[in-house]
Amino acid sequence: MDYQAAWKFLDDLQFFKIKLGLESMNAFLDDLGHPQRDCRFIHVAGTNGKGSVSATLLAVLARAGYRVGLYTSPHLSSVRERFRINDTFIPENEFAALATEIRDILVGRQITYFEFTTALAFLWFARRQVDVAVLEVGMGGRLDATNVVTPLVSVITNVSMDHEAYLGTTLARVAFEKAGVIKPGVPVVSGVADDESRAVVAAACEDRGADLFLLGRDFFGDAEGADSWTYRGMGEQMDKLARLPCRLGGRHQVANSALAVATLETVAGDLPVAEAALREGLAGVHWPGRMEYFAIDRASRAARPAPGASPDGTAADGASCRYLLDGAHNPAGVAALREALADAFPHDRLTLVWASMADKDVAPMLAIVAPLAHRIILTRPESERSARPEDLLMLLPADIRPLASCAATVAEALAAAEAAASAADLIVVAGSLYLIGAARRLLLGEVAG
Repeated sequence: MDYQAAWKFLDDLQFFKIKLGLESMNAFLDDLGHPQRDCRFIHVAGTNGKGSVSATLLAVLARAGYRVGLYTSPHLSSVRERFRINDTFIPENEFAALATEIRDILVGRQITYFEFTTALAFLWFARRQVDVAVLEVGMGGRLDATNVVTPLVSVITNVSMDHEAYLGTTLARVAFEKAGVIKPGVPVVSGVADDESRAVVAAACEDRGADLFLLGRDFFGDAEGADSWTYRGMGEQMDKLARLPCRLGGRHQVANSALAVATLETVAGDLPVAEAALREGLAGVHWPGRMEYFAIDRASRAARPAPGASPDGTAADGASCRYLLDGAHNPAGVAALREALADAFPHDRLTLVWASMADKDVAPMLAIVAPLAHRIILTRPESERSARPEDLLMLLPADIRPLASCAATVAEALAAAEAAASAADLIVVAGSLYLIGAARRLLLGEVAG
Protein backbone atom coordinates (compact mmCIF):
# COMPACT_ATOMS: atom_id res chain seq x y z
CA MET A 1 0.00 0.00 0.00
CA ASP A 2 1.06 3.58 -0.57
CA TYR A 3 0.45 6.18 2.16
CA GLN A 4 -3.09 7.14 1.12
CA ALA A 5 -4.15 3.51 0.75
CA ALA A 6 -2.65 2.67 4.13
CA TRP A 7 -4.47 5.57 5.79
CA LYS A 8 -7.76 4.47 4.17
CA PHE A 9 -7.21 0.89 5.32
CA LEU A 10 -6.70 2.18 8.86
CA ASP A 11 -9.74 4.48 8.71
CA ASP A 12 -11.90 1.57 7.60
CA LEU A 13 -11.04 -0.15 10.89
CA GLN A 14 -13.12 2.48 12.69
CA PHE A 15 -16.16 0.41 11.77
CA PHE A 16 -14.95 -2.04 14.42
CA LYS A 17 -16.13 -0.33 17.59
CA ILE A 18 -14.08 0.37 20.71
CA LYS A 19 -12.96 -2.87 22.31
CA LEU A 20 -11.19 -2.94 25.64
CA GLY A 21 -9.08 -6.02 26.44
CA LEU A 22 -5.57 -7.35 25.96
CA GLU A 23 -6.09 -10.90 24.73
CA SER A 24 -6.26 -10.13 21.02
CA MET A 25 -3.52 -7.47 21.30
CA ASN A 26 -1.13 -9.92 22.96
CA ALA A 27 -1.91 -12.60 20.39
CA PHE A 28 -1.31 -10.19 17.54
CA LEU A 29 1.95 -8.92 19.03
CA ASP A 30 3.08 -12.51 19.31
CA ASP A 31 2.74 -12.77 15.52
CA LEU A 32 4.72 -9.53 15.16
CA GLY A 33 7.52 -10.81 17.37
CA HIS A 34 6.67 -8.55 20.33
CA PRO A 35 8.55 -5.43 19.15
CA GLN A 36 7.58 -3.62 22.38
CA ARG A 37 10.05 -5.82 24.26
CA ASP A 38 12.91 -4.09 22.46
CA CYS A 39 12.02 -0.63 23.82
CA ARG A 40 12.02 1.27 27.10
CA PHE A 41 8.81 3.13 27.88
CA ILE A 42 7.29 5.82 30.03
CA HIS A 43 3.58 4.99 30.27
CA VAL A 44 1.20 7.94 30.76
CA ALA A 45 -2.41 7.43 31.90
CA GLY A 46 -5.04 9.71 33.46
CA THR A 47 -8.24 11.55 32.59
CA ASN A 48 -6.76 14.92 31.60
CA GLY A 49 -3.25 16.19 30.95
CA LYS A 50 -1.84 12.99 29.43
CA GLY A 51 -0.90 14.72 26.21
CA SER A 52 0.61 17.77 27.91
CA VAL A 53 2.74 15.61 30.21
CA SER A 54 3.81 13.41 27.28
CA ALA A 55 4.70 16.40 25.09
CA THR A 56 6.73 17.90 27.94
CA LEU A 57 8.63 14.65 28.49
CA LEU A 58 9.42 14.48 24.77
CA ALA A 59 10.64 18.09 24.65
CA VAL A 60 12.94 17.77 27.66
CA LEU A 61 14.38 14.35 26.85
CA ALA A 62 15.02 15.39 23.24
CA ARG A 63 16.87 18.51 24.43
CA ALA A 64 18.93 16.23 26.67
CA GLY A 65 20.17 14.40 23.57
CA TYR A 66 17.97 11.32 23.62
CA ARG A 67 16.17 9.74 20.70
CA VAL A 68 12.59 9.84 22.00
CA GLY A 69 9.50 8.19 20.59
CA LEU A 70 6.06 9.64 21.29
CA TYR A 71 2.75 7.86 20.71
CA THR A 72 -0.43 9.87 21.37
CA SER A 73 -4.07 9.97 20.31
CA PRO A 74 -6.19 11.23 18.73
CA HIS A 75 -4.63 13.24 15.92
CA LEU A 76 -5.85 16.66 14.80
CA SER A 77 -5.22 16.64 11.05
CA SER A 78 -3.00 13.73 10.00
CA VAL A 79 -2.63 10.23 11.38
CA ARG A 80 1.14 10.76 11.26
CA GLU A 81 0.83 13.05 14.31
CA ARG A 82 0.30 9.99 16.50
CA PHE A 83 3.85 8.75 15.88
CA ARG A 84 6.83 10.97 16.53
CA ILE A 85 10.55 10.68 17.14
CA ASN A 86 11.83 13.92 18.65
CA ASP A 87 10.42 16.68 16.41
CA THR A 88 9.58 14.52 13.38
CA PHE A 89 6.37 12.65 12.58
CA ILE A 90 6.61 9.23 10.99
CA PRO A 91 7.42 9.61 7.25
CA GLU A 92 4.66 8.66 4.85
CA ASN A 93 6.69 5.86 3.25
CA GLU A 94 7.50 4.27 6.63
CA PHE A 95 3.88 4.52 7.75
CA ALA A 96 2.77 2.81 4.53
CA ALA A 97 5.38 0.06 4.77
CA LEU A 98 4.62 -0.77 8.40
CA ALA A 99 0.86 -0.63 7.81
CA THR A 100 1.25 -3.04 4.89
CA GLU A 101 3.30 -5.38 7.04
CA ILE A 102 0.67 -5.36 9.79
CA ARG A 103 -2.17 -5.86 7.30
CA ASP A 104 -0.42 -8.86 5.75
CA ILE A 105 0.14 -10.46 9.16
CA LEU A 106 -3.50 -9.95 10.05
CA VAL A 107 -4.64 -12.11 7.10
CA GLY A 108 -8.24 -11.06 7.57
CA ARG A 109 -8.44 -11.13 11.38
CA GLN A 110 -10.36 -8.30 13.03
CA ILE A 111 -8.41 -5.62 14.84
CA THR A 112 -9.45 -2.20 16.11
CA TYR A 113 -8.10 1.12 14.88
CA PHE A 114 -6.27 1.74 18.17
CA GLU A 115 -4.77 -1.76 18.33
CA PHE A 116 -3.46 -1.26 14.80
CA THR A 117 -1.87 2.12 15.54
CA THR A 118 -0.38 0.85 18.81
CA ALA A 119 1.24 -2.09 17.06
CA LEU A 120 2.56 0.24 14.35
CA ALA A 121 4.09 2.50 17.01
CA PHE A 122 5.82 -0.45 18.68
CA LEU A 123 7.28 -1.60 15.36
CA TRP A 124 8.48 1.85 14.37
CA PHE A 125 10.07 2.67 17.72
CA ALA A 126 11.82 -0.71 17.89
CA ARG A 127 13.22 -0.48 14.39
CA ARG A 128 14.33 3.12 14.85
CA GLN A 129 15.99 2.05 18.12
CA VAL A 130 14.70 4.91 20.24
CA ASP A 131 16.29 5.45 23.64
CA VAL A 132 12.86 5.67 25.24
CA ALA A 133 9.26 5.95 24.05
CA VAL A 134 6.58 7.97 25.80
CA LEU A 135 3.35 6.03 25.46
CA GLU A 136 -0.01 7.72 26.06
CA VAL A 137 -2.93 5.52 27.13
CA GLY A 138 -5.88 5.72 24.77
CA MET A 139 -8.73 5.04 27.22
CA GLY A 140 -8.67 3.88 30.81
CA GLY A 141 -5.56 1.81 31.33
CA ARG A 142 -6.19 -1.69 32.61
CA LEU A 143 -7.58 -2.99 29.31
CA ASP A 144 -6.05 -0.40 26.98
CA ALA A 145 -4.00 -1.75 24.06
CA THR A 146 -0.90 0.08 25.32
CA ASN A 147 -0.97 -1.83 28.61
CA VAL A 148 1.22 -4.65 27.31
CA VAL A 149 4.46 -2.90 28.28
CA THR A 150 6.48 -2.89 31.49
CA PRO A 151 7.72 0.71 31.64
CA LEU A 152 10.47 2.47 33.54
CA VAL A 153 7.75 4.50 35.28
CA SER A 154 3.97 4.75 35.14
CA VAL A 155 2.24 8.13 35.28
CA ILE A 156 -1.39 8.69 36.32
CA THR A 157 -2.03 12.39 35.84
CA ASN A 158 -5.42 12.61 37.56
CA VAL A 159 -8.78 10.85 37.72
CA SER A 160 -12.16 12.39 36.94
CA MET A 161 -15.32 11.25 35.21
CA ASP A 162 -15.07 10.50 31.47
CA HIS A 163 -16.02 7.65 29.13
CA GLU A 164 -18.46 6.38 31.76
CA ALA A 165 -19.95 3.84 29.35
CA TYR A 166 -16.60 2.04 29.22
CA LEU A 167 -14.84 2.91 32.49
CA GLY A 168 -17.64 3.05 35.04
CA THR A 169 -19.99 5.53 36.65
CA THR A 170 -18.14 6.16 39.92
CA LEU A 171 -14.80 7.84 40.58
CA ALA A 172 -13.53 4.73 42.33
CA ARG A 173 -14.34 2.55 39.34
CA VAL A 174 -12.65 4.93 36.90
CA ALA A 175 -9.61 5.06 39.20
CA PHE A 176 -9.52 1.26 39.25
CA GLU A 177 -9.28 1.24 35.45
CA LYS A 178 -6.56 3.91 35.42
CA ALA A 179 -4.62 2.06 38.14
CA GLY A 180 -4.49 -0.95 35.85
CA VAL A 181 -1.30 0.48 34.32
CA ILE A 182 0.56 0.00 37.62
CA LYS A 183 3.08 -2.84 37.33
CA PRO A 184 4.83 -4.79 40.11
CA GLY A 185 7.88 -2.89 41.32
CA VAL A 186 7.51 -0.07 38.76
CA PRO A 187 7.35 3.42 40.36
CA VAL A 188 4.24 5.56 39.88
CA VAL A 189 4.10 9.36 39.58
CA SER A 190 0.63 10.81 40.04
CA GLY A 191 -1.40 13.96 40.50
CA VAL A 192 -4.57 12.25 41.74
CA ALA A 193 -6.58 14.42 44.13
CA ASP A 194 -7.00 13.55 47.79
CA ASP A 195 -10.26 11.69 47.29
CA GLU A 196 -11.40 8.15 46.61
CA SER A 197 -9.33 8.02 43.42
CA ARG A 198 -6.15 8.48 45.44
CA ALA A 199 -7.16 5.70 47.79
CA VAL A 200 -7.63 3.33 44.85
CA VAL A 201 -4.29 4.25 43.26
CA ALA A 202 -2.44 4.01 46.58
CA ALA A 203 -3.95 0.60 47.32
CA ALA A 204 -2.93 -0.68 43.87
CA CYS A 205 0.63 0.55 44.41
CA GLU A 206 0.84 -1.13 47.81
CA ASP A 207 -0.57 -4.37 46.44
CA ARG A 208 1.98 -4.43 43.59
CA GLY A 209 5.00 -3.17 45.50
CA ALA A 210 5.20 0.02 43.43
CA ASP A 211 6.53 3.23 44.98
CA LEU A 212 4.01 6.08 44.70
CA PHE A 213 5.16 9.70 44.30
CA LEU A 214 2.34 12.21 44.68
CA LEU A 215 2.01 15.81 43.54
CA GLY A 216 1.44 17.95 46.62
CA ARG A 217 2.98 15.40 48.97
CA ASP A 218 6.31 14.26 47.52
CA PHE A 219 6.90 16.98 44.94
CA PHE A 220 5.38 20.38 44.24
CA GLY A 221 4.75 22.83 41.41
CA ASP A 222 4.01 26.44 42.33
CA ALA A 223 3.09 29.16 39.82
CA GLU A 224 5.28 32.27 39.97
CA GLY A 225 3.42 34.32 37.38
CA ALA A 226 1.77 33.96 34.01
CA ASP A 227 4.58 31.96 32.42
CA SER A 228 6.98 30.70 35.10
CA TRP A 229 6.88 28.34 38.05
CA THR A 230 8.95 26.70 40.78
CA TYR A 231 9.51 22.97 41.16
CA ARG A 232 10.30 21.44 44.54
CA GLY A 233 11.39 17.88 44.01
CA MET A 234 12.42 14.66 45.67
CA GLY A 235 16.20 14.69 45.31
CA GLU A 236 19.12 17.04 45.76
CA GLN A 237 19.50 17.83 42.05
CA MET A 238 15.92 19.13 41.79
CA ASP A 239 15.34 20.12 45.40
CA LYS A 240 14.18 23.57 44.25
CA LEU A 241 14.23 24.92 40.72
CA ALA A 242 12.87 28.45 40.34
CA ARG A 243 11.71 30.45 37.32
CA LEU A 244 11.08 27.44 35.14
CA PRO A 245 9.31 28.32 31.89
CA CYS A 246 5.75 27.15 31.22
CA ARG A 247 4.80 27.48 27.56
CA LEU A 248 1.37 25.83 27.77
CA GLY A 249 -1.62 27.99 28.70
CA GLY A 250 -3.68 27.64 31.87
CA ARG A 251 -2.77 27.33 35.55
CA HIS A 252 -3.40 23.58 35.42
CA GLN A 253 -0.34 23.25 33.18
CA VAL A 254 1.93 23.93 36.16
CA ALA A 255 0.68 20.65 37.65
CA ASN A 256 1.26 18.85 34.35
CA SER A 257 4.78 20.28 34.10
CA ALA A 258 5.51 19.22 37.68
CA LEU A 259 4.32 15.69 36.89
CA ALA A 260 6.69 15.56 33.92
CA VAL A 261 9.67 16.80 35.95
CA ALA A 262 8.92 14.34 38.77
CA THR A 263 8.79 11.57 36.17
CA LEU A 264 12.22 12.62 34.94
CA GLU A 265 13.49 12.56 38.52
CA THR A 266 12.19 9.02 38.88
CA VAL A 267 14.02 7.73 35.79
CA ALA A 268 17.17 9.83 36.28
CA GLY A 269 19.25 6.69 36.82
CA ASP A 270 18.41 5.50 33.30
CA LEU A 271 17.87 8.84 31.55
CA PRO A 272 19.74 11.64 33.34
CA VAL A 273 18.82 15.19 32.35
CA ALA A 274 20.89 18.28 33.13
CA GLU A 275 19.16 21.39 34.42
CA ALA A 276 20.02 23.35 31.27
CA ALA A 277 18.31 20.73 29.09
CA LEU A 278 15.33 20.72 31.43
CA ARG A 279 14.89 24.47 31.09
CA GLU A 280 15.38 24.42 27.33
CA GLY A 281 12.89 21.59 26.96
CA LEU A 282 10.24 23.27 29.10
CA ALA A 283 10.67 26.45 27.05
CA GLY A 284 10.13 24.51 23.83
CA VAL A 285 7.01 22.49 24.64
CA HIS A 286 4.33 22.74 21.95
CA TRP A 287 1.03 20.88 22.11
CA PRO A 288 -1.37 22.00 19.35
CA GLY A 289 -5.04 22.39 20.09
CA ARG A 290 -4.65 22.62 23.85
CA MET A 291 -5.08 26.20 25.11
CA GLU A 292 -3.69 27.30 21.74
CA TYR A 293 -4.02 31.07 21.46
CA PHE A 294 -3.46 33.00 18.23
CA ALA A 295 -4.84 35.71 15.98
CA ILE A 296 -5.99 35.53 12.38
CA ASP A 297 -5.67 38.57 10.12
CA ARG A 298 -9.11 38.99 8.60
CA ALA A 299 -7.80 40.20 5.23
CA SER A 300 -4.79 37.99 4.59
CA ARG A 301 -5.93 35.02 6.73
CA ALA A 302 -2.37 34.84 8.09
CA ALA A 303 -1.96 33.55 11.64
CA ARG A 304 0.31 35.05 14.27
CA PRO A 305 0.61 35.17 18.07
CA ALA A 306 -2.45 36.84 19.54
CA PRO A 307 -2.02 40.51 20.46
CA GLY A 308 -2.44 41.51 24.06
CA ALA A 309 -5.38 43.50 25.29
CA SER A 310 -5.39 46.70 27.27
CA PRO A 311 -7.22 46.88 30.63
CA ASP A 312 -10.28 48.44 28.97
CA GLY A 313 -10.61 45.38 26.75
CA THR A 314 -9.50 46.90 23.45
CA ALA A 315 -7.13 44.76 21.41
CA ALA A 316 -3.83 45.98 20.06
CA ASP A 317 -4.65 45.15 16.47
CA GLY A 318 -8.08 45.94 15.05
CA ALA A 319 -7.54 43.79 11.97
CA SER A 320 -7.13 40.61 14.02
CA CYS A 321 -9.61 38.04 15.19
CA ARG A 322 -8.48 36.21 18.34
CA TYR A 323 -8.94 32.47 18.84
CA LEU A 324 -8.44 30.04 21.70
CA LEU A 325 -8.57 26.36 20.71
CA ASP A 326 -8.82 23.85 23.53
CA GLY A 327 -9.60 20.17 23.40
CA ALA A 328 -11.61 20.23 26.66
CA HIS A 329 -14.12 17.39 26.31
CA ASN A 330 -15.04 16.32 29.85
CA PRO A 331 -16.21 18.24 32.94
CA ALA A 332 -12.76 18.55 34.53
CA GLY A 333 -11.23 19.77 31.27
CA VAL A 334 -14.02 22.29 30.74
CA ALA A 335 -13.62 23.53 34.32
CA ALA A 336 -9.91 24.13 33.62
CA LEU A 337 -10.88 26.03 30.46
CA ARG A 338 -13.31 28.21 32.42
CA GLU A 339 -10.60 29.01 34.97
CA ALA A 340 -8.12 29.89 32.22
CA LEU A 341 -10.63 32.21 30.54
CA ALA A 342 -11.02 34.10 33.80
CA ASP A 343 -7.28 34.28 34.51
CA ALA A 344 -5.27 34.48 31.33
CA PHE A 345 -7.28 35.50 28.26
CA PRO A 346 -8.78 38.99 28.60
CA HIS A 347 -11.67 39.71 26.29
CA ASP A 348 -14.72 41.85 25.79
CA ARG A 349 -17.28 39.40 24.47
CA LEU A 350 -16.82 35.64 24.14
CA THR A 351 -18.14 33.52 21.29
CA LEU A 352 -18.18 29.79 21.99
CA VAL A 353 -17.98 27.38 19.05
CA TRP A 354 -18.86 23.95 20.44
CA ALA A 355 -19.24 20.35 19.28
CA SER A 356 -19.33 17.09 21.21
CA MET A 357 -19.39 13.39 20.61
CA ALA A 358 -22.85 11.86 20.94
CA ASP A 359 -21.70 9.39 23.60
CA LYS A 360 -20.59 12.19 25.96
CA ASP A 361 -22.54 13.55 28.92
CA VAL A 362 -22.65 17.02 27.41
CA ALA A 363 -25.09 18.91 29.60
CA PRO A 364 -22.76 19.26 32.64
CA MET A 365 -19.97 20.58 30.42
CA LEU A 366 -22.19 23.17 28.73
CA ALA A 367 -23.47 24.24 32.14
CA ILE A 368 -19.87 25.07 33.15
CA VAL A 369 -18.78 27.11 30.15
CA ALA A 370 -21.92 28.34 28.37
CA PRO A 371 -22.72 31.06 30.98
CA LEU A 372 -19.46 32.81 30.02
CA ALA A 373 -20.48 33.19 26.39
CA HIS A 374 -22.24 36.10 24.73
CA ARG A 375 -22.90 33.91 21.71
CA ILE A 376 -22.82 30.14 21.19
CA ILE A 377 -22.50 28.39 17.83
CA LEU A 378 -23.12 24.64 17.88
CA THR A 379 -21.72 22.58 15.03
CA ARG A 380 -20.63 19.11 14.02
CA PRO A 381 -17.26 17.90 12.69
CA GLU A 382 -17.26 15.08 10.16
CA SER A 383 -17.50 12.10 12.48
CA GLU A 384 -20.21 9.48 12.82
CA ARG A 385 -19.89 9.85 16.60
CA SER A 386 -20.60 13.58 16.59
CA ALA A 387 -23.78 14.86 18.20
CA ARG A 388 -26.18 16.84 16.03
CA PRO A 389 -26.12 20.59 16.72
CA GLU A 390 -29.89 20.58 17.17
CA ASP A 391 -29.56 17.97 19.93
CA LEU A 392 -26.84 19.98 21.64
CA LEU A 393 -29.09 23.05 21.57
CA MET A 394 -31.67 21.28 23.72
CA LEU A 395 -28.99 20.45 26.31
CA LEU A 396 -28.21 24.11 26.99
CA PRO A 397 -29.73 25.70 30.09
CA ALA A 398 -33.08 27.19 29.08
CA ASP A 399 -32.08 30.76 29.89
CA ILE A 400 -28.98 30.51 27.66
CA ARG A 401 -30.62 28.79 24.71
CA PRO A 402 -31.63 32.09 23.00
CA LEU A 403 -27.91 32.96 22.65
CA ALA A 404 -27.24 29.84 20.58
CA SER A 405 -27.45 28.99 16.90
CA CYS A 406 -26.57 25.93 14.85
CA ALA A 407 -24.13 25.63 11.96
CA ALA A 408 -24.10 22.58 9.71
CA THR A 409 -20.32 22.62 9.21
CA VAL A 410 -17.28 23.78 11.13
CA ALA A 411 -16.42 26.22 8.33
CA GLU A 412 -19.85 27.85 8.62
CA ALA A 413 -19.48 28.05 12.40
CA LEU A 414 -16.12 29.80 12.20
CA ALA A 415 -17.35 32.23 9.54
CA ALA A 416 -20.35 33.16 11.68
CA ALA A 417 -18.17 33.63 14.74
CA GLU A 418 -15.75 35.93 12.92
CA ALA A 419 -18.51 37.96 11.32
CA ALA A 420 -19.81 38.99 14.73
CA ALA A 421 -16.47 39.36 16.57
CA SER A 422 -14.55 42.54 17.20
CA ALA A 423 -10.80 42.61 17.78
CA ALA A 424 -11.45 42.83 21.54
CA ASP A 425 -13.54 39.66 21.48
CA LEU A 426 -12.40 36.08 21.82
CA ILE A 427 -13.60 33.04 19.88
CA VAL A 428 -13.25 29.86 21.92
CA VAL A 429 -13.43 26.53 20.10
CA ALA A 430 -13.93 23.56 22.44
CA GLY A 431 -15.85 20.41 23.29
CA SER A 432 -14.17 17.82 21.06
CA LEU A 433 -10.70 17.16 19.72
CA TYR A 434 -12.36 16.25 16.41
CA LEU A 435 -13.78 19.78 16.31
CA ILE A 436 -10.36 21.22 17.22
CA GLY A 437 -8.76 19.25 14.41
CA ALA A 438 -11.29 20.45 11.84
CA ALA A 439 -11.11 24.07 13.01
CA ARG A 440 -7.34 24.08 13.18
CA ARG A 441 -7.00 22.79 9.61
CA LEU A 442 -9.22 25.62 8.39
CA LEU A 443 -7.44 28.30 10.43
CA LEU A 444 -3.80 27.20 10.55
CA GLY A 445 -3.40 24.33 8.09
CA GLU A 446 -1.86 20.95 8.81
CA VAL A 447 0.08 20.36 12.01
CA ALA A 448 3.77 20.57 11.07
CA GLY A 449 6.19 17.80 11.90
